[in-house]
Amino acid sequence: MTPGSNIPLSTARVTVDVAAPVRLDVSGLLLTGDGKVRSDDDFIFYNQPVGPGVTYRSGGGTAPDAIVVDTAAVPPGIEKIVVTASPDAQGQTFQGIEPTATIRGADDNSVLATFTPPQLGTETALVVVEIYLRNGQWKARAVGQGYANGLAGIATDFGVTVEEPAAAPSQPVAPPTPTMQPPVAPPAPSLSTTPPPPPATPAPAAGPPAPGTGKINLDKGRVSLQKNQTVSLVKGGRPLLSQVKMGLGWEPAYGGKDIDLDASVIAYGPQRNHIDSCYFGKLSILGGAIKHSGDNLTGEGGGDDEVIVVDLGRIPQDATGLVFTVNSFSGQKFTEVAKAYCRLLDAATGEELVRFDLTNAEPQTGVMMAKLIRQFSGEWEMTAMGEFVKARTVRNMVKPAAQAL
Repeated sequence: MTPGSNIPLSTARVTVDVAAPVRLDVSGLLLTGDGKVRSDDDFIFYNQPVGPGVTYRSGGGTAPDAIVVDTAAVPPGIEKIVVTASPDAQGQTFQGIEPTATIRGADDNSVLATFTPPQLGTETALVVVEIYLRNGQWKARAVGQGYANGLAGIATDFGVTVEEPAAAPSQPVAPPTPTMQPPVAPPAPSLSTTPPPPPATPAPAAGPPAPGTGKINLDKGRVSLQKNQTVSLVKGGRPLLSQVKMGLGWEPAYGGKDIDLDASVIAYGPQRNHIDSCYFGKLSILGGAIKHSGDNLTGEGGGDDEVIVVDLGRIPQDATGLVFTVNSFSGQKFTEVAKAYCRLLDAATGEELVRFDLTNAEPQTGVMMAKLIRQFSGEWEMTAMGEFVKARTVRNMVKPAAQAL
């Protein structure tokens, strides 16, 4: 999703989780038609986790915090539930730690949409998404509105009583510009809005490992990769050998036309020999161990545009490398694409395991997004690539992808 976009909700119960490379405090506020809470009881967070139709769910530091909304149980007069997030660490801004909200069906954990607010800087709290009622239909909207004075600023704006020293009225902050001066963070709110102290030895959910500690793995939760970083698909000391989904998504650049991109995966042997390619024209390879969701012709709509399901435990032994690519058959360049990404999910739970956002663009028609390489130990490693090539079809990607293994 992009800021301001909305989707109708296909299910009455939805979960909104918000993930980032650091731990976040996620909250929900029930608002009436005038945009205010009825009382402080409509502020749902870690110290007040249950409200009418809205529940806070802690990730325990290993998974994202979430707000669960049962629209059928929301009381009359409540027209909107806003989901907010702020870094757990006191005074930390969202600079460099862009969060991603995932809207899921609460009953089957299916992903309905994802949203990553763009251009964040001095904000210390965000209204990320909202679940709202319009003409009898519940919908979800991407917001991404930032505040420089933390969760207390958001709560105060929506009518929650915050026990803290008097301060100037909160003001939403626009995306940062070169002339913006960083605000001075106000004193932390007390009592009901004070975040719990962080653990004595907080562990980041993503980023490079400390010197001498080896590769990143999945033990600390969702991993956000930078270009050329690698994560070992190991959790709890065991290789991940279940079904995973590689979701690939993109949007047309601002003001651009629909863009038809094709996601594919190319399988290789230990000598970089090409085994097979899975794409819109061949939706299943390797005996069904790899399956493609089919072609998306526009790039419009929330969530992943194309999905490739990989059963890691069923990949034949002679297939040791998988390269995930995206091509523009119509010849449009990646400079006409916005917010391209790939993300690895647990197919059984829908949990996002690894994410790589393509932060640059080149005037080319193909990009190698990521690769999965099987190690001698049997575990798989995922490496973010982001390498652009001149290739409009997966056939033209076979040689450069082999060289990149």
